[in-house]
Amino acid sequence: MQTVEKRPLTDWLPVSREELDKRGWDEVDLIIVTGDAYVDHPSFGHAVMGRIAEREGFRVAILPQPNWRDDLRDFKKLGKPRLFFGVTAGCMDSMVNHYTANRRLRSDDAYTPGGVAGFRPDYATVVYTGILKKLYPEVPVILGGIEASMRRLTHYDYWSDELKPDILTWSGADMLVFGMGEKPMVQLLQRMAQGVAVSAIHDIEQTAFRVPRGYNLVEPEGATTLMLPSHDECLADKKAFARHFRIFEEQSNRWQGARLIEQSGDFQVVVNPSNAPLSETETDAAFDLPFTRYPHPRYNKRGQIPAFEMIRNSINLHRGCFGGCAFCAISAHQGKFVVSRSETSIMKEVNDIAADPGFKGHITDMGGPSANMYRMKGIDTEKCKKCSRASCIFPTICRNLNTDHRPMTALYKKAMQVKGVKRITIGSGIRYDLLAGRTVAEDKLWGLDEYLQQVIRHHVSGRLKVAPEHSSQHVLQIMRKPHYRTFNDFKKRFDEINRANDLRQQLIPYFISSHPGSRLEDMAELACETMQQGFRLEQVQDFTPTPMTLATAIYYTGMDPYTLKPVYVARTREEKTSQQKFFFWYKQENREWLSATLRKIGRPDLMARLRLTGKKL
Repeated sequence: MQTVEKRPLTDWLPVSREELDKRGWDEVDLIIVTGDAYVDHPSFGHAVMGRIAEREGFRVAILPQPNWRDDLRDFKKLGKPRLFFGVTAGCMDSMVNHYTANRRLRSDDAYTPGGVAGFRPDYATVVYTGILKKLYPEVPVILGGIEASMRRLTHYDYWSDELKPDILTWSGADMLVFGMGEKPMVQLLQRMAQGVAVSAIHDIEQTAFRVPRGYNLVEPEGATTLMLPSHDECLADKKAFARHFRIFEEQSNRWQGARLIEQSGDFQVVVNPSNAPLSETETDAAFDLPFTRYPHPRYNKRGQIPAFEMIRNSINLHRGCFGGCAFCAISAHQGKFVVSRSETSIMKEVNDIAADPGFKGHITDMGGPSANMYRMKGIDTEKCKKCSRASCIFPTICRNLNTDHRPMTALYKKAMQVKGVKRITIGSGIRYDLLAGRTVAEDKLWGLDEYLQQVIRHHVSGRLKVAPEHSSQHVLQIMRKPHYRTFNDFKKRFDEINRANDLRQQLIPYFISSHPGSRLEDMAELACETMQQGFRLEQVQDFTPTPMTLATAIYYTGMDPYTLKPVYVARTREEKTSQQKFFFWYKQENREWLSATLRKIGRPDLMARLRLTGKKL
């Protein structure tokens, strides 16, 4: 239950005029406007940025889920900030939050009390910015969060089915901080507090800004500048957009990429390089801030916030992901290079959770974007600085990658010794390709089977999630996922460990339909594979094109940006629904349709494998 220990209201950042008055503040330096409810926890970006600003000595307030449909009183109640408004749509892109893969409106919102939908607008970043610019035209607006981050350049928007311009041009905001923006946020606050106008700040890493076309930009020290195809060129030619995406992705995957410039009308948007990966000390600093770890008390009577309930007893060990999956935005937002917390910082959080009066003894996750990437990085960092691979583990695991699982095994064991902790389960998905198909020498060197045995025997809540995503090799190549035999090898070892320990754990594989490259015959083969393995799939999803991922670029252009060769894409609702039906081969109502479809696509040979020619299931 979402109960809050009785504590002073001033332990939270202020969200109302009354709370400003309690602190004796007549003005704040920064107001963070967010599409999420205010949860003062390190898993929520608005809380992290607010606490960082507070640590640096600035007065900060949070404006969560303001009403954009009335007289706009919510946008006025905290007054005008001295420095700027920070705007974020929240922890999700607002369109992903609102709509299914079939563009149907969702009936709930996990980031709102009671899970109630309708408390943020479509394209929330753009809507909030437009209102603030109308009410306070003289106050700078700085964008952040994943919606802004992944729309920082020309991008395909699935929900309107068109190319959108960069979000600075679209929204009229003054600057964008992309990715995990602690460092640029501090620099920006300090510079603006010194009286530097936001329009003159062009040299902070991990920021984007707009200048008039032809503006004389100073070359950043130690960095190069690359010109992207313009927004107009991308609109006119899908091959131009494919080139645009390839440059963006290649530079995003570098230790420190080039500065990117894209022309849009009479202006050009400038995207500065990302920061170098944070150090352990810098990563700890964001997690060790004085969070209450609870939603603001204003929500006490409005019901639980589902997203908070999901993570309240979970612990994030690291950021970033070197998987490079074609459909995923994590590496372009958090970075390809994993940055990890220290054991000291993690154990402090374990003890804080265990000491909470409402804690029942179950830590629901100790992981990250992928559960088993903690402390993994290049053995020789200098090689990493020269690398532009999208993935460190596809098509093969990089020889320079440290894949040592022993620190995680030791950490799980240590956390289990904390008083009050009865159980730890791993809720994040495990990258099984780091564990299966390795040599005996690698297993011994990196403690792979030791880790797997520890997880299966002690940290699985009946079901272990993994994500093979598909069985077809040519689809997996497009996805940047390993061969399906790697999953089969993993399943075999999973079953062996269960049998040896008299356990009845389930392996829950995730699959995607309608991904670029996936045809009906590929889905039919997937149905046969999973039936043979005894799976009746539940954890499945239809591909949703999200801004600035490789799969989305392929979906829009119909070609691979790296080869410019055509790729089949399921676009219509009928095509997408047909692919999904193959997941549910075991449903009686699908049998006639499956038989007819297999004949239609010239694969009647699969009917026997799917048991469509004999008795009813």
